[in-house]
Amino acid sequence: MLPRANKSPDDFLALVERGQRGRLKLYIGFAAGVGKTYRMLEEAHALKKRGVDVVLGFIETHGRAETAVLIDGLEQVPRRHVEYRSVTVDEMDLDRVLARKPKIAVVDELAHTNVPGSRNRKRYQDVLELLDAGINVIGAFNIQHLESLNDLVSRNAGVQVRETIPDSFLKQADQIVNLDLAVEDLLERLKGGKIYPADKVAWALEHFFKGDNLSTLRELSLREVAESLDRTAFSRTVADAMRRPGAGGRVMVCMSSYPPHAATLLRRGSRMAGRLSGDWFVVYVETPKEAPDRIDSEAQRVLHDNMERARELGAEVVRLKGSDPVDCLLDFARAHGVGHILIGRSHQPWWRQVFGRSVPLRLVREAAGFDVHIVSFPDEETKP
Repeated sequence: MLPRANKSPDDFLALVERGQRGRLKLYIGFAAGVGKTYRMLEEAHALKKRGVDVVLGFIETHGRAETAVLIDGLEQVPRRHVEYRSVTVDEMDLDRVLARKPKIAVVDELAHTNVPGSRNRKRYQDVLELLDAGINVIGAFNIQHLESLNDLVSRNAGVQVRETIPDSFLKQADQIVNLDLAVEDLLERLKGGKIYPADKVAWALEHFFKGDNLSTLRELSLREVAESLDRTAFSRTVADAMRRPGAGGRVMVCMSSYPPHAATLLRRGSRMAGRLSGDWFVVYVETPKEAPDRIDSEAQRVLHDNMERARELGAEVVRLKGSDPVDCLLDFARAHGVGHILIGRSHQPWWRQVFGRSVPLRLVREAAGFDVHIVSFPDEETKP
């Protein structure tokens, strides 16, 4: 039995008719088989009956018969066939969808990485182009693909997710529908051959579809939609409790030129800002010894990549110049209503931190009026 969606097509249609830029509706689930594609197709049929010009930009049925049946009667934009490493890959044909210019396009698998040579690296970026062109989009992805949850999913569910969607994309959604399903019902669907072919069921049960993994992902999905996306009364209560009197609610992440754990630090900042329902900054202080002509090209590349990652997660990136990074960081924090400062734990020897000028320790000593969070990282994580 598939779950029922909690938003009707009429709700999204009302938004569509009020907007100039394209509107975005997202179906989110915690695993394959909860019914995201099925519900999108059901909605497409309902909209078509209302006389709305709706097309399928890209739909992936994964061989599920009950889903494939719902494609009948709906217009599909032909896919783009690309030869890559002697294999033919099917991609959404972005140019054809733009040229067709429907009222609403249905686009599946938003975390998908496009074949090399495509105009955009990720499918969600294709969707952004559709929205900019005034085309409304109904799309779907699973919660474990959300960038800021990457560490939580890996640590708590034991699932390593390679393809991610930035939180900044999720925040653009005008409507979000969480498709919830009891873990037991999902496992029953899997064993009944309704998610994967029979020869893949045993492997799935031993890997991704373990009961504990699914329970963890389901909890993350429910919590993410409740706290960060719908901005419920509960999330506002949590935010109020975290804000001390006299302190701002904004978050500032302190970035160095070559941090070994930048991705984790940025995700922590994004998660905290989401719970506080506030803005957040990523601030880098360029000292004289870190001027562009004094740091190597690899460090510059990593710094640039980290700044781009921060923007994708929804941060405002700020680059300051000064001889004393702590003074610059605190001056910025005071001027911009920051209440929480995040910085990575120093990897210098303890004696150098105590007797030298360790930025984390100086922030702890000098950041009166702020909450300073020194973030620890798993020992095994070494990539920036």
